[in-house]
Order: sequence, then structure tokens, then C-alpha cells
Amino acid sequence: ARLVESGGDSVQAGSSLRLSCVVSGYQGNVYCMGWFRQAPGKEREGVAAIDSHGNIAYADSVKGRFTVSKDIANNTLYLQMSSLKPEDTATYYCVADSRRGTVVSGSLPGLLRYNYYGQGTQVTVSS
Repeated sequence: ARLVESGGDSVQAGSSLRLSCVVSGYQGNVYCMGWFRQAPGKEREGVAAIDSHGNIAYADSVKGRFTVSKDIANNTLYLQMSSLKPEDTATYYCVADSRRGTVVSGSLPGLLRYNYYGQGTQVTVSS
């Protein structure tokens, strides 16, 4: 499978952005998809996840500001980001699990639960 992210941009604090991730080249089941981000000098961290049942989890730092959703018909995952802060500046990566049957239950699945990864899209938020 190929995951291609888009929608990253440079914006002012308080702005909104919508990231998209299109999945192609795969015909099997995708159990869970999500977003991670990595800021310069920091470890990659989970942002949001949504499983095949529609269960959703968010990092505490983005709860109430970010919304993850998916369009199954168009094989697309979205991340709607609002009230952006400078600390949201990072490269955002789309991830997918087609092997482990990951189910979202409260907390975010770790990066190793996923077996497909996108190349990332840059989000820069200035104050």
C-alpha cells in the first residue's frame, strides 16, 4: 500500500488546516489508521487514530482541537486541525495497520502497531 499525505502548510497561530492521506495500491483490510507527528529534535508521537469500528483516540495535547475522520469510499484519512499552536509545528505522518487488527480502546496505538507509513507533510505554525 502507498500512503500519500497532503495539506501541510505554514500558517499563523489560531489557524486551521486539514491534512489528507490517500491510500492506494492495497485491496485488503485496513484495521486502523492514524496520524503521528515529529518535531525537530523530538521523538515521533501519536496524534490520532481511528479503527475500522469507528473508535477514535487523540493525544491529550490535541483533544478538542483536532478531528480525525475517514472517507472509506475514497480511501482517504483526514485530520482537521483547528486553533493551531506553534507547538503543533511538525512533520505529520499517516499510518495504517493491515496486519494486527488494531482496535482503538482509549489510548493511542503505538507506532509499531502499524505496518504502512506515509512520507509526511510539513505543518509550520508561527506565533
